Amino acid sequence: MKTPDTRVSGSPRPLRIVVGVDGSEPSLRAVEWAADEAVLRGASLRLVYASLWERYEGAALAEGLGKPSEEVMAEDVVATAERRARRRQPDLGITTDILPEEAEYCLIRESRGALLMVLGCRGRSGVTEALLGSVSVTVAGHAHCPLIVLRGSHDNQVRPGPAGRIVLGVGEKPADSAAVRFAAEEASLRGAGLEAVRAWRRPLHEPRAHPLIVGQPAHLQETEAAELVEEALATVPDGLRVRRRTVEGFARDALLAVSRDADLLVVGARRRQGHCGLQLGRVAHGVLHHAVCPVAVVPEPA
Repeated sequence: MKTPDTRVSGSPRPLRIVVGVDGSEPSLRAVEWAADEAVLRGASLRLVYASLWERYEGAALAEGLGKPSEEVMAEDVVATAERRARRRQPDLGITTDILPEEAEYCLIRESRGALLMVLGCRGRSGVTEALLGSVSVTVAGHAHCPLIVLRGSHDNQVRPGPAGRIVLGVGEKPADSAAVRFAAEEASLRGAGLEAVRAWRRPLHEPRAHPLIVGQPAHLQETEAAELVEEALATVPDGLRVRRRTVEGFARDALLAVSRDADLLVVGARRRQGHCGLQLGRVAHGVLHHAVCPVAVVPEPA
């Protein structure tokens, strides 16, 4: 398979995929998933564990090692993650690091020098998701590179599933969209098809509308959605299997529905003027919490 172009605007892109690890099985599945992705992209893998153990006063020493027990645990976490990655991809270049920081701040900083970041997420409901999901949501809202979050119910396979499909949520400004480029690149690397989805809503009412043309606004909304899909796909490389879909309803609901048999769902996150970092909208926030398949949140330029 042809190696993808690794340069943007004349400058080399960083060929490193970062994974945040915490010792949980979902994070280890994310390590394996990211190892496959790194091989597809010709990238290296960086495994990062963030903890504030150095700030704890009076930390107990692990028996026989002369180190705080939290440090020993952190070393075990990254060592286990590295073993899983090497079993998956023996020839992959791997680096590890243990950093005395809050996970969110550490991962956001790490995203500056990354081609891609991958996080695993435990559970799909209750307090567990609320606590662990907060890291994913915070990083997704401020990351400088695309972030992929693997839901706890999904397997660790990068290769295309039975549907062989990457789904792209088409945003309001699809021209020159980083999310479109990322989705097309993922589909090409995996040999999967690309499905572009745009939701539209029928107006609730049209003041003073003539009874004979009352259906026209809904038609216009659907037409506009179809035009946005075409605009998004205008720069997709030839030879890629592409499907266009417009769906009546809320964007979040439409994307959650198609995520049931997708290999990856890609959405964009656009920087807002006067705000620090990316600000996740309702759609991106909703699919991060409820999508069945892995979700990629791609930062868009202002």
